[in-house]
Order: sequence, then structure tokens, then C-alpha cells
Amino acid sequence: MNIRTPRRSMIVTGLALASIVSLAACAGGAEPASSGDSAGSGFSGTDPENFTVLTANENPTLEAQLDALAADQCKAENEALPLVHEKTAQADTVQKVTLLASQDALPAHFIAGTAMVRPDGDLGVADLVLNYEDLLTQTGAWENILPAAASTVNNVYGQMVSLPYQYNLEGIWYNKAAFAEVGLEEPQTFDELTAASEKLAAAGYQPFAQAGSQGWPLTRLMGMYIFRNVGPEAMTDIRDGNAQLTDPEYVEGAQALQDMAADGFFGDGFNSVEPDAATAAFLTGKAAMKYDGTWLLSNINDESQNEIGIDNVGFMPFPAVEGGEGSIDQWPANAGTAMAASPKLAGPKVADWFSCIAENYGQQALQDAGVLSGFKVNGEVTDVPETTSFVQEKISEITETVLWFEALLDAKSNSLASSNVTLLTTGQMTPEQYMTDLQASVDANR
Repeated sequence: MNIRTPRRSMIVTGLALASIVSLAACAGGAEPASSGDSAGSGFSGTDPENFTVLTANENPTLEAQLDALAADQCKAENEALPLVHEKTAQADTVQKVTLLASQDALPAHFIAGTAMVRPDGDLGVADLVLNYEDLLTQTGAWENILPAAASTVNNVYGQMVSLPYQYNLEGIWYNKAAFAEVGLEEPQTFDELTAASEKLAAAGYQPFAQAGSQGWPLTRLMGMYIFRNVGPEAMTDIRDGNAQLTDPEYVEGAQALQDMAADGFFGDGFNSVEPDAATAAFLTGKAAMKYDGTWLLSNINDESQNEIGIDNVGFMPFPAVEGGEGSIDQWPANAGTAMAASPKLAGPKVADWFSCIAENYGQQALQDAGVLSGFKVNGEVTDVPETTSFVQEKISEITETVLWFEALLDAKSNSLASSNVTLLTTGQMTPEQYMTDLQASVDANR
């Protein structure tokens, strides 16, 4: 086994990390470029020779849509500052960006690791990430960032340091025909959801199709109960030490999940069900509901998979918990991988580029690739599946979002939450013990 390359990578990354802070002063010391006749003066950065965008190899969609903008809606911006692409493997993102930062060579727009761009992260501490709200407010383009997306980015990263090229909500997909058959409306409370599940089971439907083999499709349900019960700051309070997972209102969420499993709502052998099998169970009509993200639209819109028909697919939020501090209107959401910007290079031409992206990406990506984003859709979009249009409209209406259960947990606690959920849902672990072990992991890995 060759261990030289990994060790060398660790050494390079460590040296690079040590260099980032020393470059912070350099990042803020560039002379502002002349404003020309585009975005106006007052920008602190100096425009580079090209608008260089560093993205992951695994995300060809972003490159394709930016190219499309450069050839059309953002043609003038591209002529003033040509778009250039650079690529990196997703798994190498942190090492790549750390090295570029240490060399004072970050491009204008770049992928970054979540922890890096937070206020206490390596790039955040060194002031090497741009606040998009400040820039886009100055250019008059901030209104093109949907409030839900801004809420999510700030929740995840602690500041507005990423553009929402991808945007997903999480909720309960349901079979409208099955609901109509047994006389159900969308449940507004968790008690109503439980009653609906019992009614669907009596009619021969498996209430939920959840890929228990992955862990997170189950912990998400528990987490949403907690957010509805405790409130939108539930997991922030855990991270900050203001609450404990062993507090009764958190344990209640684990109890609710265990009860759903004990009542048969997930079907037989749910802890070994793979994602494709769970999706198939829902789209073939075996299961009446599935908690999942809006990324499921690619399956829903595929006629070869969707046997119940697009018109029969509904999407609703996780219901309220009676007496809880959370609201049914607070949808869980994520905004994809961080796409940050360099303040040093945020001159007027770069500002023009970001303004053009904010104004046009929403319509471009939805029309051309069916991609849901956190940008306002300006202009007509045609031939988009009805369910996709419904979700995009829902995104535009939401003003406040919450994270998912594991979003603020460290890696080890995240893994433990998923691995132990099997023991919780099969009754081999009590809700109190599940939360006790998870809290111990959180405390040990602060």
C-alpha cells in the first residue's frame, strides 16, 4: 500500500491552512478597479482578466448553464470579462481551495467546503469570501435571490456566501388518488398524519416508503417532528450548547419515529430497503407517501418510473405538532454545494457578472435543464412538468426555512444518528438511550 501520496497531501494541506490567515491582509488591500460604464464605482475588489469559475467535475449542469448565459443573456458581461472554467474533483474541494487560498490564487467564483466559508471557517476567518447580499444590493440585483434561498444559505453557512444554483425543499410526497380514495385531505397536524396513515393502511396501502438502509430518510422524520415541536432553532441550540438532545421535547421526536415504525407505517423490512426500491414503491402505488426532497422530481417526471401519473403526485410540508413552537410553513431546505466568491476580485465587471447570473439563471436553468434554483424566475418558462412548476412556485412563496436534522452535527455524530436509527426503529434501543448516545457524541466532538 502506497502511503506517500496521502501523507504528502496532508502536509501540503496543513501548510496551506497555516498560510491562509497571513493572506487576509493581502485580500483586503487591492486597489479598486476603475468602474467603467457598467456597475458603477465603489467596489473594493480589482477585476481579474477573466471571470474564472471553479466547479466540481461531478456538476456539469452548472458549467453548461453558465455557458448558455455567456452566449445569450450575459453576452455583454462575457465580452467584457470572458468566462473561463476550471474543474476539480468534488472529493478534492477542500484541499484544492485551501491550496489556492494559501497561494493568494482563489478565482473569482469557486466551489468550497461548507465549514470553510462559515464565519469561523478557514476562509471566513480570513475574510476570503464575499457577502453576496452586500454586492447584489449595491448593484440592485438582490431582489432576484428568493427569500427562502437566502434564509437557507444563512442557516447553513452563517452568512450569505453562496449562490443558490441548486435548491431543494424536503417534504412529504403523496398519492392524490390514494388520499381521495379514502377521503383524506393534506394532514395539518402530526396527529392527523398518524390517523391518515392508519386509514391508508386499512385500505391496503403502505403509508410510507422510506429507504431505511440509508438511515437519513428515517432521521429526517424524527428531525422534522423536533423542529415542529421545539421550533426552528432546535438544532442550532444543540450545536451552541443551549439545549440537550436528552431534553424531553427532543426525546419526544425519537419516540414519535419509534411509534411510526411499531405501527407498521414503513412496511415490512424497511430497514433494509434501498432508495430505488422505496421510490418504486411510491411511484407504483404500493405506498401512499414518501418523505423526500424535491430532487425526486427527476423520478416523478420519468414516465417509465411513474405509474401513478404526474397528476396524482402531491407535495406537502411535514405537519405541525400540536402545542409546538415550530410552524408548518417552515420547510426544510438545502442550497447545494457552496459556490463562493473572492472579495479581492469583486470589481465592477465581476459584479456585473453576478448581477446577470442572479437575474437570469433561474429562468435559464429551469427552462433548459429543469433545474430548481433559489433565483427568481424572470420571464416565461414553457413545457415544464406541472409538478416541477408547482415546486418552483412553492419555493418562491416561502420566506423562512429550517435545516435538516443532521445539518449542524459533526461527521461522527451524523454517522451515529444514521446507524443507531435502525436500533431505535426496531425497538432495540429506547428513545432516551438513542438521544443519550447521540448527545454524548456531540459533546465529545465539539
